[in-house]
Amino acid sequence: QVQVVESGGGLVQAGGSLRLSCVGSGRPCSSFAMGWFRQAPGKEREFVAAVNWSGRETNYAESVKGRFSISRDSAENTVYLQMNSLKPEDTAVYYCAASVYGPSSTVQTGDPRGFDYWGQGTQVTVSS
Repeated sequence: QVQVVESGGGLVQAGGSLRLSCVGSGRPCSSFAMGWFRQAPGKEREFVAAVNWSGRETNYAESVKGRFSISRDSAENTVYLQMNSLKPEDTAVYYCAASVYGPSSTVQTGDPRGFDYWGQGTQVTVSS
């Protein structure tokens, strides 16, 4: 069993930055891929970014490339999402997820079905 808990959300003006954190427990997160997803009101949950177990492989949604950066600190069992140049359309609940049993292609596909454990989410609101 793996638990993941997100933090770091909040209200920020357009152009600002936030860093989300996802702390894992139950098993060392360094042994599996991790990802971030988001869901805006009235919309489907969408892939944002993912990182493989070593941190050497990452993938981003086109909408956040060049602005967001995913990283992991295995010693702290934590995955981060650094979000820069935020836009109002980035407003959503952001979820962290762990791919413990998913296929190795999960990082590149960003398919949510490849992620087994999900956090409760943290709200990010970007004002214009």
